[in-house]
Amino acid sequence: MSLSPRFIAFLLAFLIAVSTVAFLTFVEGVTKNMLFVAAASSLVVSFFLILFAIELLVYREVNKMYKTIHKLRMRDFSVSRKNLIKSNNPFKKLNDEIFVYVAKKQQEIEELKKLEQFRREFLADVSHELKTPVFAAQGFIHTLIDGAIDDEFVRDKFLAKAAKSLDGLDALVKDLVALSQMETGEIRMHFEQADLSHITQEVFEQLEKTAQNRNTTLKLKTDVPGPVWVKVDTQRITQVMTNLVENAIKYGNDNGKVLVTLEEDRKHIHVSIRDNGPGIPPEHLSRIFERFYRVDKSRSKERGGTGLGLAIVKHILNAHKTKITVMSKLEKGTTFSFKLEKSE
Repeated sequence: MSLSPRFIAFLLAFLIAVSTVAFLTFVEGVTKNMLFVAAASSLVVSFFLILFAIELLVYREVNKMYKTIHKLRMRDFSVSRKNLIKSNNPFKKLNDEIFVYVAKKQQEIEELKKLEQFRREFLADVSHELKTPVFAAQGFIHTLIDGAIDDEFVRDKFLAKAAKSLDGLDALVKDLVALSQMETGEIRMHFEQADLSHITQEVFEQLEKTAQNRNTTLKLKTDVPGPVWVKVDTQRITQVMTNLVENAIKYGNDNGKVLVTLEEDRKHIHVSIRDNGPGIPPEHLSRIFERFYRVDKSRSKERGGTGLGLAIVKHILNAHKTKITVMSKLEKGTTFSFKLEKSE
């Protein structure tokens, strides 16, 4: 049976009034009128005091607990920490503590679910990426073992294809190892003074043949006369520039243009790598730095690569205490930007 606060308060007040009258009957000189007044006054006063105590200290706070439970069920974790543990009401303290604790644990559970999903996707991607070159090399070698080795032309052709597949596998494993070492901090950056303009020109020379195959123009634009000195790990920043420029060539349009811009401010050199290619759809922009994430899987396979380049770029720049950003418009091109600390 459900009892209302008023009924409980009246019952307790009645018992108090009865107890008061019973006690006064043993006192000499007490009249019936006095007993009636004492009973009525104690009943009324006790009723309102008990009702106030029950409503304020118990029912109201218990109702807040139910509301808290409802908010947690609805995954509403907003809470103002300014109001926590300021009241002397133990029910309110309990309510706030429960809310904060459960909200924190629920958020931890959500993070664990996301990590578990990421782990599953990563294992699936790694398995797929490893399987492709291994099966290809395996097929070529078994074909040779089954008799094709006697044909000199077929033998050389299949061995070359098997070697290419194994080279791709080797590049993938190296990238995975490098990425893992960066995440665990095993690879340390060796900062030194370097000329970013010279590094960019070397990258252009390295990728000159790739650019010529697509008839792509490579251009460096800088507002700094002479060398552009920055404080970086030269090897790793060269890796960053190579990856970003190569991606701009590979995923841009034929007869396209890749522009590297170096702009100076008081403390930093702002770097941007822009192409005039097809661009990246908006729904993919937030995920392109994930490992193995490909905007167009079939096209990416044609262009080659391990699918780890941008993830490695992100970790290298994070180690340089900077972040990379991307802006893209369909059919107008994509721009990757970051900044590096100047070195006088």
